[in-house]
Amino acid sequence: MTTATARHILVDTEAQCLELKEKIENGEDFADIAKQFSSCPSKGQGGDLGQFGPGMMVKEFDEVVFSAEVNSLQGPVKTQFGYHLLEVTSRS
Repeated sequence: MTTATARHILVDTEAQCLELKEKIENGEDFADIAKQFSSCPSKGQGGDLGQFGPGMMVKEFDEVVFSAEVNSLQGPVKTQFGYHLLEVTSRS
């Protein structure tokens, strides 16, 4: 089974998600932004979600995590929880 590790930032609005994406693209640290702005409990670990397989996350999340280039910033990705910025940190 394919597995991946990823980190994410969860916010309420697409506009905020885009603002944070721009900050990261301009050199700010993903983990620092996650700790400061994410509404997910994973923010304490800089947004790190650990390792998981297909079907363990919501469909929209899975589609990105298992298709995006590793170490690329993805998003906004809308789910029932809000808007996510995602970074796949490994996949095997």
